Amino acid sequence: MDALTLLTTRYSSPRLTEPAPSGEALELIKRAALKVPDHGGLRPWRFVIVTGKDALNRLGDVFAEAAIEDAPAISAEMHERARQLPLRAPMVIVCIAKVTEHAKVPAQEQVQSACCAVMAMQQAAFAQGFGGIWRTGSYAQQDFVKQSLDVGEDDEIVGFLYLGTAAGNSPMRNDPDPEAFFSYF
Repeated sequence: MDALTLLTTRYSSPRLTEPAPSGEALELIKRAALKVPDHGGLRPWRFVIVTGKDALNRLGDVFAEAAIEDAPAISAEMHERARQLPLRAPMVIVCIAKVTEHAKVPAQEQVQSACCAVMAMQQAAFAQGFGGIWRTGSYAQQDFVKQSLDVGEDDEIVGFLYLGTAAGNSPMRNDPDPEAFFSYF
């Protein structure tokens, strides 16, 4: 797939199944993450790959515990839903902005670089025939989740990148008119 086709046809796949990227495909996804804009060469990212039933279930346990901490009166149904969230794909990559104090590179720029890494990984997966969806939600902000994933106090989870093989056809969507979003100065 050429770069322009990739950039103009990519879509998120909420329904994912086996297989997940592995081997050379996963290696290319990792490399894409490390090629994003990075002012100051700080490499302000860290990634945790969660794959395999045991690891996905452990992440589900973390989400379930976080749900209870966030809302102690949570229903059993919502508690179980939290536990099942990581099982929506055969792989989840937790994407963390590793923020360090720097005189010329503000924290916001470091977080933006980490966000670019998520997008680059999703693009690399799509280019190789895999599907993915970038999810955040409340679990990216919850202290229990951050502690469980060894996320530093100044760091931020910028997303959970769910990867696998798209189940079903690409979604029908109306592409917005670029003229509605671009103007000239």
